[in-house]
Amino acid sequence: MEEQAAREADEQSLGTQIEGMIARMPPDHVSLGELLDLFGDEGLLLLTILLTLVFLIPVSIPGVSTVFGAAILLVGVSRVLGRQLWVPRRVRERRLPSDRLRPGLVGGLRWVTRLERLSRPHRLPMLVDGRAQDLLNNLAFIAAALLLMAPFGFVPFSNTIPAIALLAYAIGFIQRDGGAVLLGHLANIGTVVYFSVLIGGSGLVAQELFKRLAG
Repeated sequence: MEEQAAREADEQSLGTQIEGMIARMPPDHVSLGELLDLFGDEGLLLLTILLTLVFLIPVSIPGVSTVFGAAILLVGVSRVLGRQLWVPRRVRERRLPSDRLRPGLVGGLRWVTRLERLSRPHRLPMLVDGRAQDLLNNLAFIAAALLLMAPFGFVPFSNTIPAIALLAYAIGFIQRDGGAVLLGHLANIGTVVYFSVLIGGSGLVAQELFKRLAG
């Protein structure tokens, strides 16, 4: 029976598996530790997909980018080191409101469905096959998690673009799809460019304001 259940899970689409996980979330509050228990170490990439969903639609839940970003960052570190995921107790036990998370997660599922339809297993294998590629891709995954945690949550799309990168990486790693991984790299580059424009523009505004005040 367990083998049959495992086969059925493997045959399910990523979107269907994530939808099932959302349905099994506690009704009131959920902690990262409870989500980890739902997925287990074998489902860390599925967990990553789940954690990115809330950033793909215009919803703001205080503290989510820090907690979820830290968890995704640690998933990337565990992949680079080849070890089981370790999460600090404070992050693991941080509780978030399920009633506010669930609509965002369900709303973000359409992104999973779209990317899953576009994904092709073993496409562009030169981007995913090999130890050097694995290291580079996992480091890029970590970079995307750090960008997700950047303190620009109040700026439109500042969380969305790195979340798209992480979603593409996770699907690409699961499907061994170099095309999805390439999309993740492009989204990472786009995030860096976007943040650079934000920082540069803020600096120019501050400089102009200082000149006017000084004058």
